Amino acid sequence: MHHESHIHFDGPVGNIEAIMEIPADLPLRGIALVAHPHPAGGGANTNKVAHTLAKTFRSLGYAAFRPNFRGVGKTEGVHDGGLGETDDLLATLEEAHRRLEDPNRCLPVTLAGFSFGAYCQTLLARRLRDAGRAAERLALVGVAAGFIEGVRAYDTEAVPADTLIIHGADDTLVPLANVLAWAEPQNLPVVVIPGADHFFHRRLTLIRDIILRAWHDRARDLR
Repeated sequence: MHHESHIHFDGPVGNIEAIMEIPADLPLRGIALVAHPHPAGGGANTNKVAHTLAKTFRSLGYAAFRPNFRGVGKTEGVHDGGLGETDDLLATLEEAHRRLEDPNRCLPVTLAGFSFGAYCQTLLARRLRDAGRAAERLALVGVAAGFIEGVRAYDTEAVPADTLIIHGADDTLVPLANVLAWAEPQNLPVVVIPGADHFFHRRLTLIRDIILRAWHDRARDLR
């Protein structure tokens, strides 16, 4: 059993709409903040990959929060290329701590994102780190990096060494080469799913399984 609800709260430029999922039958392990893909491509918090990320982390005992970015659904404001969206992710994180009655921000935070949302999470991770509130870990799927046809060039932030990066071998929107070029100077491994396109059609259970394995392995290492 779990509790899923649509919530609204004030963000930097008005209302933010989000889906909140709290695991009802597991001890609360932390907060998973999930960021959806680019609104220009129809990205919203109901996106299948974002939904898979939220469901996977909820099954691990995280309270999952999935905001809609600016101009999507009932979230106010206009698309801001990642900077305003990072502000909104931070506002969603503060709301999560408030709703979970965690005023001292003791609950560990996992940042998960898909495509443009993954790019935004690299920006948020840097801001949290600079503020002395580093995230526990990141899970980035189809991360937008480098030059992307018809959109723009993404100057994606460097990320911690234990970040989980998942990418499709047949991604035509964000070519695998872009992500490898971003990962190489960081000495960062990338989990490549053969035959997967950008949207991971028929590969969502693989994303779930890769995350579950990575998080279970980490729990074992920490014991």
